[in-house]
Amino acid sequence: MNINYNYILIAAEWIIIPCLLLRFIPKNKLREASVAFIFNQSITWLLGLFVVQLRLIEYPIRLFSYASRSSFSFEYLTYPSLCAIFNIHYPTKKSFFGQFMYYFYYCTSITILEVFVEKHTEILKYIHWTWYITWITLCMTFYITRMFYVWFFKLNTNVVKD
Repeated sequence: MNINYNYILIAAEWIIIPCLLLRFIPKNKLREASVAFIFNQSITWLLGLFVVQLRLIEYPIRLFSYASRSSFSFEYLTYPSLCAIFNIHYPTKKSFFGQFMYYFYYCTSITILEVFVEKHTEILKYIHWTWYITWITLCMTFYITRMFYVWFFKLNTNVVKD
């Protein structure tokens, strides 16, 4: 019996991410987390399809391979979930530098994991893509989702504080 470790990794993703949501999203913040999740999901799903259509990235092993060439797991579950956690725990009372570092840590951590997956699995292959494009697009989508989150809930706090 030949075990494909790529599918084991995808299954682990579908177990770990919901556990992270249960651990880091308080019950009284479910509504806020849902807004960030769904908004980010709409952005990443469309961008993910666009990037794959342009053949910048390829997902040789993925769920629903007949339905989409994009990564359903990452675009639909993992990244929106991390974005929901990001928004719920956003350091609104920190300085500009503290808020920048919050973005930096999230984007860098996700980029490092993606580069590991790209180098050591068949789940993701960069064609005309690099790690820094991932980092920049993560920052942009986190920022756009944060702006929407602040607007939607009409928060009386600055997104970036001096």
